[in-house]
Formats: sequence, structure tokens, C-alpha cells
Amino acid sequence: MQANLKEKIALVTGASSGLGAQFAQVLAANGARAVLAARRVERLNALRAQIVARGGAAYVVPMDVADPASIAAAVAQVEKDVGPIDILVNNAGVSTQQRLTDVTPADFDYVFGINVRGAFFVAQEVAKRMIERAKQQADFRGRIVNIASVAGLRVLAQIGVYCMSKAAVVQMTRAQALEWGRYGINVNAICPGYIRTEINDDYWDTDGGRKLIQMLPRKRVGNPADLDAVLLMLVADESQFVNGAIITADDGLSVT
Repeated sequence: MQANLKEKIALVTGASSGLGAQFAQVLAANGARAVLAARRVERLNALRAQIVARGGAAYVVPMDVADPASIAAAVAQVEKDVGPIDILVNNAGVSTQQRLTDVTPADFDYVFGINVRGAFFVAQEVAKRMIERAKQQADFRGRIVNIASVAGLRVLAQIGVYCMSKAAVVQMTRAQALEWGRYGINVNAICPGYIRTEINDDYWDTDGGRKLIQMLPRKRVGNPADLDAVLLMLVADESQFVNGAIITADDGLSVT
């Protein structure tokens, strides 16, 4: 699938690895100027070099989504150095693996601080600027894609706090779509299932990983590129009638 994103400026959070890196690459490959945001700047620079080598346009901005001041500074820098943001892929996220009885306040604050609080204030900072543009431009089309999870739609063992946080992202998406839709800003969420990334790659070759794969509907895990088509559909101008959608890309896990 392809989309015409020429001249669009797309900010991707959590772009230093995994899904975020893939999202940035596919947006750049379809003509967007991809802005890579994360704390690990050295990894962002390496990714930028890969994108540029393939003929794409990419920029790097340091951002810690746990820090609202860092978010505001990063978005301001993007507007100054690259231009106003048309697309936000709100991807940064973390998890812990433990029983609920073992969750500490620090664990809870860590997961909710990044997955909910961080995602909210990134979207808010971008949306405020989009709204100002929409007041000056009647046909303005902004796109915000929040990366939730199938875990926000059904409970998965050992990651209860993560499930709770992603359920909050689902409701956050709907609230943002309702409030910001009048300004030409479409806000939607993708709920991926199990995706193989560099963070979890080794796990799938363990006894626990192989056992989990056998419990999945089609006995396989996805790859980051399996989300490309959903992402491109949601950020394209042609998706103007899609707002507040929660789209699962989980190979059928959520219906089992």
C-alpha cells in the first residue's frame, strides 16, 4: 500500500527502535518528512542516516515524553527547524511483566507516566498548534494516530498495568476525536497484537515464547511491517471520514 504524503511533516515518538522506527521509515518512504523523536539520540541519528540513504527526508529531535517541558521544547523545535506538524504517530510506550500483587507504586507510575500521561501531553501539544492552523485554514487536515494495543481491549496475563494503561489510551483517543474533530484533526488508534521487534525477539525462541505462539489464532507473531497499511490509511488525506476509530491489527487475537 502507498499513500501520497509529499510535503507532510510527520512526528513519530519512540522512534529509536521497534514499531516507532518502522513507522518513521514507512512514512518517509511515502514522501513525508519524518521527524524522529526519542531520548536515545544516537539511535535516532543512525535511523535518520538509513532513511536519507534510501532517498527519504528525516530529522532528529530529542524528546522525553515523561517530561512535559521536553515535549513542548521538542515540538517547538520541530516547528522552527522543519515546519508545522501535519501527522503525529504517538507511539512511545513501556511495560512491566509481573503479577498485580507485585506491582509497586513506582512500577505503576512508570507505565502510566509514559503510556498515558506522556501520550496525552504529546497529543495535546501538537493538537494545540494544529487547532491554531485550522482557524486560519478552512481545509486543514491533521492526523493523530495513538498506538494502543490489543491489551487495551482484552486482559493479557502478567501485564495487567500495561493493559490498564492501553485501555486508557483507547478512551483518550475517542475523547480527542470528539473534541478535536471539528478542527479537521482526525484522531484514531491502532491496537497491535503480538509483534516481533528487537526488544522481544529473543523471547519468541524460548519455551514460554513458543508456547504462547501455539496459543495464538494462527500460531504466529507479526512483524512491524504488518502495521504499515493500517498506518498509511489513517494518515492519508483520503481517510477524512475516519475519526475516533480503534483498529485492531492482531491476527484475530481479540476475537478468540
